[in-house]
Amino acid sequence: MTRDRKLSPEDRILWGKVARTTRPMAGRAGDLADLIAQAEDPQAPSAPEPSAAASAVPEKQERGFALTAKAERRHHPLERPVKRKIAKGRLALEARIDLHGMIQSEAHGLLLQFLLKAHERGLRHVLVITGKGTSMGSDGALKRAVPLWFSLPEFRPLISSYEPAARNHGGEGALYVRLARAKGSAT
Repeated sequence: MTRDRKLSPEDRILWGKVARTTRPMAGRAGDLADLIAQAEDPQAPSAPEPSAAASAVPEKQERGFALTAKAERRHHPLERPVKRKIAKGRLALEARIDLHGMIQSEAHGLLLQFLLKAHERGLRHVLVITGKGTSMGSDGALKRAVPLWFSLPEFRPLISSYEPAARNHGGEGALYVRLARAKGSAT
């Protein structure tokens, strides 16, 4: 594929969907806005020039992407002492789910149900086993997908932090997940 190739309308739509799911790196929001502007369809009918009276009223942006300064809730890694206590068994894992061997669509629904129930019950630390996925030379679809799912809107309010598990709990094929506190709980 050459660098001079123009995107087809389908490619532009796909790129727009992908670009909406990203967050710019610190200090790079302007670069993202430029890139998105380049990806927009140049064949779209242009709006007529606004008159001088109409230009005083700010226009509502209907196309494109709005970069907001809204702080999204980010997941942080578990604190080192907490991870150490879990690994050594001094802090109990209150529940576990084993997803390996499942297809992504099946695992997504099962994981969401599991985390919702665990959150409702007030559990704090759970183990999510994804499997290492080293069979047939793959990197492991669930091993890669599960951390990405945690940033989706349905998972974000449930999870406080996550971290790869210690070797005795599955190592790279499992995750320690700290669930967010249930609303109204003081402990």
